[in-house]
Amino acid sequence: QVQLVESGGGLVQPGGSLRLSCATSRTTFYLTDMGWYRQYPGKGRELVADLTRGGITNYADSVKGRFTISGDIAKNTVFLQMNSLKPEDTAVYYCKAGRPVTMSRVPFWGQGTQVTVSS
Repeated sequence: QVQLVESGGGLVQPGGSLRLSCATSRTTFYLTDMGWYRQYPGKGRELVADLTRGGITNYADSVKGRFTISGDIAKNTVFLQMNSLKPEDTAVYYCKAGRPVTMSRVPFWGQGTQVTVSS
């Protein structure tokens, strides 16, 4: 069964905004961090933003100042507010939940949600 459920993707015009949401399904896990990755066709997944259990944020340079990650890791919820969207932000966005070393640091992944920025 799906461990992470994503929502909020869609089609938006350049300069517009979207808010992505992610949460675990049914059960709350102990997580070290939650974050967002995106994948372009033919490329690997790259970090967009990450939020640690201790509240530390990390952003890709390409989204710094435009995207904001927030959430409650203990409640297994995370959001990505995306403002001033550009066509190059078009990608499939995946939610990732980091797991502790006791779980071999094997992450949970969301199903992916398409974000398309186009006029």
